[in-house]
Amino acid sequence: MKVTLVVVGKVRGELAEAVAEYESRATRYWKLEVIEVDAGAPRGKGDPESVMAAEADRILGRLPAAAEVAILTRDGRPLSSRGLAGWLQDHAVLGSAGVALVIGGAYGIHGTVRARARRRISLSAMTFPHEMARLILAEQLYRAGTILRGEPYHKGP
Repeated sequence: MKVTLVVVGKVRGELAEAVAEYESRATRYWKLEVIEVDAGAPRGKGDPESVMAAEADRILGRLPAAAEVAILTRDGRPLSSRGLAGWLQDHAVLGSAGVALVIGGAYGIHGTVRARARRRISLSAMTFPHEMARLILAEQLYRAGTILRGEPYHKGP
């Protein structure tokens, strides 16, 4: 099944290698496509609403038309690693066109993208920089694949 990540911004610095490693691992289990869109404005420039609106236009333009869209947001529903694996498996079994997971920029995700999403997923009630959220999501996609194949990576319940 195809899993598309649509993310605002690139990963730079020390996390870039870790993100690349887990995204590479995740491709063992999913047809993974990562689409990076530009941030709405340089850091500290522009008002939050216009920045999110500009990012929303870029995000919506890159979402696969038939994909089940989920956004990562603090106000989303928490999922366990097994819960994420089950959700992905359900879409794979149903012959779904795939899923698209969206990570917003510094100000969050605009209402137009929220309206397109059928699911809101929370990694935590805390706020993470998009680079950290991307690392956590990439690792969880890899973990979900190992769970579904019964491989020994996942030690939790």
